[in-house]
Amino acid sequence: MTHVAVIGYGYWGPNIVRNFSNIPNIRISWVCDLNPKALSQVRNAYPAIQTTSRLDDVWNDASTDAVVIVTPTATHFPLTQQALKHGKHVLLEKPMTQTSSDAKKLVYLAKRQKKMLMVDFTFMYTPAIQKIKSLIEKKALGDIYYVDSVRTNLGILQKDSNVIYDLATHDFSIMDYLFEETPTTIAATGITHRELKQETVAHIAATYKNVFLHCHVSWLSPIKIRRMIFVGTKKMLTYDDIEPSEKIKIYDKGVSFVKDPKESYQLRIGYRSGDVTVPHLPIEEGLSGMANEFVRAIQRNKKPMTDGEMGVRVVRCLEKATESLRKNGKPVHV
Repeated sequence: MTHVAVIGYGYWGPNIVRNFSNIPNIRISWVCDLNPKALSQVRNAYPAIQTTSRLDDVWNDASTDAVVIVTPTATHFPLTQQALKHGKHVLLEKPMTQTSSDAKKLVYLAKRQKKMLMVDFTFMYTPAIQKIKSLIEKKALGDIYYVDSVRTNLGILQKDSNVIYDLATHDFSIMDYLFEETPTTIAATGITHRELKQETVAHIAATYKNVFLHCHVSWLSPIKIRRMIFVGTKKMLTYDDIEPSEKIKIYDKGVSFVKDPKESYQLRIGYRSGDVTVPHLPIEEGLSGMANEFVRAIQRNKKPMTDGEMGVRVVRCLEKATESLRKNGKPVHV
């Protein structure tokens, strides 16, 4: 039996508790939150779980093997540091930390303490992203020219994190997983909300060795969009996370270039438009796969798929995108 404590029961905490509660041989030992109403909700829904507003209750419980930290980004570094020093495995919500230097310190500390450190990049555990990974590895789309992504909605505006850290985290983590590369340069433009003093809209261009990413993220849109387009030399693919059943569509479309034998300096351009296929995807919650991965990592002493080092790479991309935006779009090296 592995005992897990959850720190933070706000927006995302209930989903974490629900998914870990469904895993065999897992017991949620504590839920810790400063809000009495949140703790009351836990007691009503899960009478067997102990609740507290004191972190020391979690740190000093020797039977608690791991903690899941579901708190604002600004608190991630000190909370994870304390958890690791008290001998707990740690699962962190995204983004890992506010700075890559803090993220690196946590990775080092986890190795020193011989504890697992994992980041909840939930999309990596969804059947849709797993399918796209398989298609790219099989070269079913050919070589990928570029990826175009849009993530917009109205809110949730945050005081300690900008829209890049909130939403572009998904795109940089997905690109890291699918292509196993980090960008060479990043350029970003956007706008900053006067009262909030945080960037609320951004357009990001990231150049990788073999692929290009354009990402549009916004907290100020009337429409919620979660869509990525992958353009390959053979086929093209759209991924719409909001779509309930047909999340992935593969288009047999493309452009071909053939040299004109009569005019060596000219190219003939051909356009191909074929069928659209919709792969069958199992109906599985990504958060469930993520929770199971954390438990497997602990029980088998095996590095998780979205480990702390991946978290460091993603935070560095977020830092550089924010830096570029604040330099009026000047490209920065990663």
